[in-house]
Amino acid sequence: MASFFKLTIMKTLIYGYGNPGRQDDALGIRLAEKMEEWIREENITNIEVDYNYQLNIEDADRISDFELVIFTDASIEEMNDFLFTEVNPSEATIEFTMHAVSPSFVIDLCKKLYGKTPKTFLVHIKGYEFDFIEELTENANLNLAKATSFLKEKIKELTK
Repeated sequence: MASFFKLTIMKTLIYGYGNPGRQDDALGIRLAEKMEEWIREENITNIEVDYNYQLNIEDADRISDFELVIFTDASIEEMNDFLFTEVNPSEATIEFTMHAVSPSFVIDLCKKLYGKTPKTFLVHIKGYEFDFIEELTENANLNLAKATSFLKEKIKELTK
């Protein structure tokens, strides 16, 4: 099966993060996994998928090889099902007790260390419960399905 994506030259990374053992906090990773299945089924080239519990400063190196980066994460913010926002480089104050860094900080670090600033977006998916359970809530699953459909179409648009 020929794929539209074989014609694209934009190298893309989808990077999901969150804790799969904390119920809806797994939304970012679950979206990345769903996109990985779609990429495999459609035989799409030059789109890679990665996921982790949280973003780290080492991710600046990981994203430096890509033209487009799409981070995916759960959110407790007031929103409808999900949001898709552009991420711009931004410095952050790092403290000794910091457990994670933001996508904007990772992009800023990539720019400073490697002289590269990939076009970057974040898919925030609304979560509801964050207990120590390895299962998404029903509403989170609905939001995940909507975000997955949206992201498939958005990637087609962004990689043209």
